[in-house]
Amino acid sequence: MKWLCWLSVGITAALVLFLLGYILVKGIPHITWELLSTKPSYIEERIGILPNILNTLYIILATLVFVIPLGVGAAIYLTEYAKNKRIVTAIEYAAETLSGIPSIIYGLVGMLFFCQFLNMKTSLLAGALTLVIMNLPTVMRTTQESLKTVPQNYREGAFGLGAGKWRVIRTVVLPGCVDGVVTGCILSIGRILGESAALLFTAGLAHELYGLFEGLQNSGSTLTVALYVYAKEQGEFEIAFAIAAILMIMTLLINLAADIVSRYFKKRRSL
Repeated sequence: MKWLCWLSVGITAALVLFLLGYILVKGIPHITWELLSTKPSYIEERIGILPNILNTLYIILATLVFVIPLGVGAAIYLTEYAKNKRIVTAIEYAAETLSGIPSIIYGLVGMLFFCQFLNMKTSLLAGALTLVIMNLPTVMRTTQESLKTVPQNYREGAFGLGAGKWRVIRTVVLPGCVDGVVTGCILSIGRILGESAALLFTAGLAHELYGLFEGLQNSGSTLTVALYVYAKEQGEFEIAFAIAAILMIMTLLINLAADIVSRYFKKRRSL
């Protein structure tokens, strides 16, 4: 059994390293400053992914603006305020069900509701709102588990000093679990970064260069959608591998940031 466990670890590590190495080796040589700093031009026969990079940043910011207050607020209510355990169980079950739904179904629902029913048309804002629904269970459940790790005697001590419910949550509970909240938010960024199926239906395929507020109202493709377009529609596999390498590096940096933030807050809390 010991050797089987080691074999399983070795196979898993080898697959990860092979995937990383293959994508980076195939993609990094094609990453140039012109690719990163320009937009596509069919007249000059130039390919640039600056609009896709900006669209990715816009959709991450827009999603976090909505999902963090909703997810953290829902977790605080379920953990600190809700008295009816049946309601809590039902909401938790619904959140777990949402996290297991295929992303393409979110895209279909987002297209019908946000793009057509609410008349947002195909836009980054519609894509961001669709991603809010997708990432809400992740932020909510992560925050819930972090809130549960705060010792009960901390709350009782604050109540004993005369603090109110909200003051206890704001000054005692949230600072004690901020590491889990921040980690959950960072991991949700990773999911936003890697999403493509839902955005194909809601955010569109445009490669135009816009500012933040103008861009949210217009169609735009993120890096993952651009990867699909260049690889599947145009056959530009060199550009597709370059985008894949950029996404892989960004994902590694996000996971590293989540680990560093978690360790920092745990160390700070233990002092």
